[in-house]
Amino acid sequence: MSTQEKHGGTQGSNLRDPARVIALSDGVFAIVLTILVLGIEVPELEPGQSLGSALVGLGPTFVAYVISFFMTGMYWVWHRDLFAGVRHVDRAVVWLNLLFLLPASLIPFAASLLGAYGHEPAALHAYGVLLITLAVFRWLFTGYLVHRPELLREALSRRSRRLGHALTAGLVVLYGVAILAANHVPSMSLTTFASVPVLYFLAVTLLRGRAGTRQAAEDFS
Repeated sequence: MSTQEKHGGTQGSNLRDPARVIALSDGVFAIVLTILVLGIEVPELEPGQSLGSALVGLGPTFVAYVISFFMTGMYWVWHRDLFAGVRHVDRAVVWLNLLFLLPASLIPFAASLLGAYGHEPAALHAYGVLLITLAVFRWLFTGYLVHRPELLREALSRRSRRLGHALTAGLVVLYGVAILAANHVPSMSLTTFASVPVLYFLAVTLLRGRAGTRQAAEDFS
């Protein structure tokens, strides 16, 4: 019995090639990365100010740029890995992808806010809430595809699904810690955000290096 027969003619007729969804998503991520770097402007010197001191003043903006660049890269890598296993998309996947791109496209705004007001709890809270929203949409997106095997090239193993949920939960916990720390130690909040991409890729590398989780971790980069 074919996939279309299994899941009904209406569902089968709704299936499309994922190429355009991937192209749109890659374009959005490319624009996000471009806008991020455009946020770092050549400083205009005040009377009597040295260029060195002006560049030092750009420090918070540069830190926010680096953190946001790797955050964006982390989510693009996840998106790439996810769609590497997608054979078809339906209407729900198209809309879930757009919902995921909505907070992703706000990263440059959040980065600018962080660069300008990095020691203000409100700016750190906004950054953390945006990242939690991204993580939640990531979880919803993956969950939908896991329960629609007809859309996948190969069904994800139970262990791979558990690892994915654990990684997403870990991200949310770290973002939550950063939000809570913002009220008392803003520098700790910023450091926590900065550590997320490093800890994420370290966790994936360790999982891919262990015999017990190597196969399941192959779905992550």
